[in-house]
Amino acid sequence: MTQNSLSAVIIGGGPAGLMAAETLALTGVRVDLYDAMPSVGRKFLLAGVGGMNITHSEAYPAFVSRYGERQGQVDELLQGFDADALRAWIHGLGIDTFVGTSGRVFPTDMKAAPLLRAWLKRLREAGVHLHTRHRWLGWNDDGSLRVGTPEGERAVHADAVLLALGGGSWPRLGSDGSWVAHLQRAGVPIAPLQPSNCGFDVATWSPLLREKFAGAPLKNVALGLSGEAQRQGEFVLTATGIEGSLVYALSAGIRQRITRDGSCTVHLDLLPQRSEDALSKALSKPRGSHSMAKHLHRQAGLDGVKAALLRELTAAEHYADPQRLAASIKALPIELRQPRPLEEAISSAGGVPFEALDKGLMLTVLPGTFCAGEMLDWEAPTGGYLLTACFASGRVAGQGIARWLRTKNR
Repeated sequence: MTQNSLSAVIIGGGPAGLMAAETLALTGVRVDLYDAMPSVGRKFLLAGVGGMNITHSEAYPAFVSRYGERQGQVDELLQGFDADALRAWIHGLGIDTFVGTSGRVFPTDMKAAPLLRAWLKRLREAGVHLHTRHRWLGWNDDGSLRVGTPEGERAVHADAVLLALGGGSWPRLGSDGSWVAHLQRAGVPIAPLQPSNCGFDVATWSPLLREKFAGAPLKNVALGLSGEAQRQGEFVLTATGIEGSLVYALSAGIRQRITRDGSCTVHLDLLPQRSEDALSKALSKPRGSHSMAKHLHRQAGLDGVKAALLRELTAAEHYADPQRLAASIKALPIELRQPRPLEEAISSAGGVPFEALDKGLMLTVLPGTFCAGEMLDWEAPTGGYLLTACFASGRVAGQGIARWLRTKNR
């Protein structure tokens, strides 16, 4: 059997599936890609709203550390396609990139759509066949794929299959986690899907805080977990708790502590640029006839949502003690009770464990079936890390399929 008579089916048209399609098509394998949505790359496009953060420019040791408990496995994926390789690949599509002040990498025009259009053009020219509004429904008894189409269900046969179905977040864009049941019935172990890069709820905010400050950003602050270094950035106060980039960066640790202890207390530094001693001295100055709110504004620059949150979470007697008040400003405790629902999360943790896959990302209990992307059991903060690993895993899976097909058909 010749290489170009072999066929592979890819289920899922996100970055991992599309990258696997390109990798395979370049080997001469016929590739048919199926996606349940009316068009491919829908989550990719929405992630690019407000600026397409494609990857990050930080040094590799720091970069790979962002994958936490799974950094060893993700490191293996990135060895063949790291952030620099991803940027070079994007440049090959005719899209320039730049590094922002935060170290994040963006297309020059900050948009996802031109990149996706150029990529799809390349894929079609390479012979990849795209089938939208085609939903995978599991397997038939003969091992063929059950695929729901606008004209009804049909059986699809292929020499190899890649599942790149995303996690369980943003279900309206196709990542609904419905694949979990199909794989479990086939004997594949699945780590439960959990929200990642998500907001968290407190027990309750006061009506005043909720009604006046829900949606207000807290900028130039630092947030941290007990026993860990704080991170600086910003987040948003919500009607039920907190969310935003600084919270997302800590979401894995917060979620794990909630699972272990039932709740998790994070500590907020409202003024990371000022020391506790300097604040204590400033707040010790006589305030005369000024209100405490005015005194905090004059001596510490605290007002608005920062002052309101300090009032919400600080005992009244601390306001009479400058030293204790300064300590509260520098380490304001926020007790978080639960993550927001999975469908609200930017990404998900859990999925197919690497232990159920070989080095080419093939399921050991289902030879010829591969997995890639967010449906694998790993997580990372926002900042380009999610996309980079999705691209890299798609490339590894595509290479794995090509090797398996060559070995199978010798």
